[in-house]
Amino acid sequence: MISVCTLVRGRTAQLATLLSGLAGQRRAPDELVIAYMQDAAPAGLPDPGVPVRAIFVPGDPMPLAEARNAAAAAARGDRLIFLDVDCVPSPRLVERYAQALDHAPAVYLGEVRYLPPGPFDPARGVRHPARPALADDEIRPVSDHGELWGLSFALPRSAWDAAGGMDTGYVGYGAEETDFAWRLAAAGIPMAWVGGAMAYHQHHAVHIPPLHQFGAILRNATRFRARWGRWCMDYWLGQFADMHLIRWSPDTEAIELLREPTAAEVAASRREDALFS
Repeated sequence: MISVCTLVRGRTAQLATLLSGLAGQRRAPDELVIAYMQDAAPAGLPDPGVPVRAIFVPGDPMPLAEARNAAAAAARGDRLIFLDVDCVPSPRLVERYAQALDHAPAVYLGEVRYLPPGPFDPARGVRHPARPALADDEIRPVSDHGELWGLSFALPRSAWDAAGGMDTGYVGYGAEETDFAWRLAAAGIPMAWVGGAMAYHQHHAVHIPPLHQFGAILRNATRFRARWGRWCMDYWLGQFADMHLIRWSPDTEAIELLREPTAAEVAASRREDALFS
C-alpha cells in the first residue's frame, strides 16, 4: 500500500493542482494524507480519485518536522511518498517510485523541474543545475545522503521508523530534512535517484538570500552543528556572512550574530522571477 503525504499552510490553489496530478497517475496511490498547518482544512479541492484524509498540525512558526511526522503516523501505507505542496506529479511518478521500492528498499529521490511564472505547462520545466539528469528507467545510487530532496522522495515505512522520523526540535525553516538524511545514513538506509518519477514545481517568489528566514536558519543550523559536528545550509550562512550579518566560516564552532537584516534588505531579497533559491 502506498500513501502520498503532503503539508500545507495556505497555498490551496497549488494543492488543488497537486491533487489534479494525482488523479492522472498511471498507477494511483492508495491514499493521500494532507497535514494542514492552518485553522481549517483546505476546502473546494478536486477529486484525486483516491481516499483523502486531512489532519491538523498546530504551531507557529510552521512545524514542518512535526507535520511530516504526523502525516507519516496517519498514513496507512507501508510505503510513503512525500510531495511538497508546490509539486505536481507527472503521470508516472507513483508508478516509478513503486517500481523502485519493489526493486530494493531504499530512500528514492525523484527529479523536480521548476516552472516559470504563468499557466501550468510541464514543457517549460527547468532542471535544477545542482541535480542530475536522469534517464526515465535509471536508478542511480547516491553516496552523500546530504542530497536528500524534501520536495519529492519515497521510502519504506521501515526506513522512516529506523531513522526515527524527523526531529521536531527544528522549528521553522531549514535543516530538518538534512538532519533526517543523516539519521537515515546512520541507520544504514541506502539512497538513490530514480528516473521517471518527475514532479513539476509550481512557481512562487523566492528570497535570495532567504533573509525572511534568517532567525530560523541560524537557530536550526546551530542545532544541526551541535548534533553532527558539521554545518548545514553552508551556502546561505556564507551569504549572511558576506552581508556582515553574522561572523561565521565553515571552520567556526558557533555563529556570531552581528546584526539582524533590515526590513528593506528583506524586501530587496525577494525575487519574483527566480526559479531557485
